[in-house]
Amino acid sequence: MTNAVTELKNIGKAAKEASRKLAYLSTDVKNKALLNIAEDLRSKTKEILTANKLDLKQAMANGINKTMQDRLLLNETRLEGMAKDVLNVATLPDPVGEVFDMRTMPNGLLIGRKRVPLGAIGAMYESRPNVTVDIATLCLKSGNAVILRGGKEAINSNLALSKLVQKAIARASVPEGAVQFIENTDRSLVDKMLKMNEYIDLMIPRGSDAFVRLVVRNATMAVVAGGIGVCHTYIDLTADIDKAVAIVYNAKVQKPSVCNALDTILVHKGIAARFLSLVAKELAKAGVELHCDARSLSILKSKRGLKLKAAVKEDWGKEFLALIAAVKVVGSLDEALEHIARYGSGHSEAIVTEDYASGMRFLNEVDAACVYLNASTRFTDGSQFGLGAEVGISTQKMHARGPLGLKELTSYKWIIFGNGQVRP
Repeated sequence: MTNAVTELKNIGKAAKEASRKLAYLSTDVKNKALLNIAEDLRSKTKEILTANKLDLKQAMANGINKTMQDRLLLNETRLEGMAKDVLNVATLPDPVGEVFDMRTMPNGLLIGRKRVPLGAIGAMYESRPNVTVDIATLCLKSGNAVILRGGKEAINSNLALSKLVQKAIARASVPEGAVQFIENTDRSLVDKMLKMNEYIDLMIPRGSDAFVRLVVRNATMAVVAGGIGVCHTYIDLTADIDKAVAIVYNAKVQKPSVCNALDTILVHKGIAARFLSLVAKELAKAGVELHCDARSLSILKSKRGLKLKAAVKEDWGKEFLALIAAVKVVGSLDEALEHIARYGSGHSEAIVTEDYASGMRFLNEVDAACVYLNASTRFTDGSQFGLGAEVGISTQKMHARGPLGLKELTSYKWIIFGNGQVRP
């Protein structure tokens, strides 16, 4: 363990040193590095998928559920998507060096702000190997060094991808130490890394609620936490039924294992019978299990082919990450808002309505990073928001909120131009 801790500190020192050089690395060099990464993702597909198969084989041997296996899975389509996301980041404006809010003071001083990288970023994450590339790419473009620490369940995939990234950026003459991956999967190293505030400026955890909370409690550096998504979709009295069915189906079924997938359906009592009969039939085709309150269960229990359970207290405020959704009939928009305020995680919430006042009230009053009117919560994603990719989704309110893209990985410094002024 002593050697592992020493190695971890050396990684931290190297990241800190690299961050100073990355802060003024040219946009051309950074973009060249990104193009190399995208090219290698496409040319080295076989090697990456071979490594991924080892992780999937081990996951199945360990009895990991299908939802988690889906998070682990890489295939040609997903690798191509990763390559496209990297290229998208390369096309985005470089945030570093942007000067804004310039103004001339009465004493003649010209004062403004200049955007700068955060420095060295630590990223701890579980399951999804695509995160290795997403975070490395965004940190590089925003001028930050990064230390990556993935979970042991994806170790082979993460090793293959991190080495690919390191070789690709080296060909573009990016400083050594810019992207590093901790190969040792010993859990005790997490605690050591969380105490490395002399080297790491910001920690970004991605994973289970318990894991994120552990990082928040124990980190000695700043933490941007989030990603826990208890997402509601409220079907208002004036909702277009067809539109509502399509939105709920997409939000639950399109990819149920992710944080922006729907967890709870709230439906106004005046439209509940019509809506629930139709949406339950569609969700049943995908094998969705519905945990229903008394009113929704009374509407659906006579229908054939549905997977129904009576909801229990623990179903409210639960992130299912599976083909399961809780269902509750509410008497009003007020009741829906109260339920979301009590059980929501501040991630993504949606209303389906044709009433302008109800829609605007929902957008104004719901306290979440992303609030939708007549759209699926599945759009909460850096790529979908035009950020190229994301390092995570913050449910905090300080510094950054929602998908974390390039600008969210920067800070600023004040720059002041004078001509001999002294303070009286």
